[in-house]
Amino acid sequence: MQKKILALHDLAGLGRSSLVPIIAVLSAMGHQCVPLPTAVYSSHHGLPGWQGCGLTDRMRPALGQYTSLGLRFDAVYSGFLSSGEQIAIVAEAAARLNAGLLIVDPVLGDNGRLYSSMTPALCAEMVSLCRRADVITPNSTEAAVLLGRRPDVSPEDDSEALEWVSQLHRRFGAAVVLTGLALHEGQLSIACCENGNASLLCHPRIGAYYPGTGDLFAAVLTGCMASGETAAEAARRAAGFVRECIAAAVQEGGDPLLGVPFEGKLRQLWEPPDV
Repeated sequence: MQKKILALHDLAGLGRSSLVPIIAVLSAMGHQCVPLPTAVYSSHHGLPGWQGCGLTDRMRPALGQYTSLGLRFDAVYSGFLSSGEQIAIVAEAAARLNAGLLIVDPVLGDNGRLYSSMTPALCAEMVSLCRRADVITPNSTEAAVLLGRRPDVSPEDDSEALEWVSQLHRRFGAAVVLTGLALHEGQLSIACCENGNASLLCHPRIGAYYPGTGDLFAAVLTGCMASGETAAEAARRAAGFVRECIAAAVQEGGDPLLGVPFEGKLRQLWEPPDV
């Protein structure tokens, strides 16, 4: 059954990140994606010369229209949020419009460092939003912050990864998908915890970096979980899709900053997961 999903993210025109892959992925999975942009940019910020503007002052009026129309969403899904007001608007959207899941990708930092815009106050507000969420999808840097640890600390083995994800589940009462764990040589791991059950998913690592792959992963995860799949099932499918997209990018060559060519893989998302 088609689900209606409200996606609160920035829109970057060039670079295959943020709402560009999110809308495509959710649509390919048969869902209706209703984008509510937090900002509009000419490209993602990794490309030089980007231009853009914030849309915070237009977000509440949009929610007001949706409320007046009597809309209800099966899922509300948020990503990068640049201010405390935007975080508050996501919480309002979930309270006013959401009859289903609140999925929060708590974008705070990566590779052991917080992004420059992430002040202690903003991190604290993101923690509060995660307490409202049904599903959170942090990387190890973000997980450390959510657990009150230094951002440069990360799990060192399988046992520690399972403990981290279990702690996050207990602290926030949400299903947790902890991504990007480098626990074994040549592999990446994902730790999941839902309903008190923790598990690990490992897959071969492709030694290349492309912007937007986190958005691809979280979008597939959102589509799967909105359809009723477990966190572990959704993470497995999302990881497999992203890996195929990265492999295609490596084979194709070109500038990694332009993202992965996910467009040719979208038809796979229409198929049921057991195909």
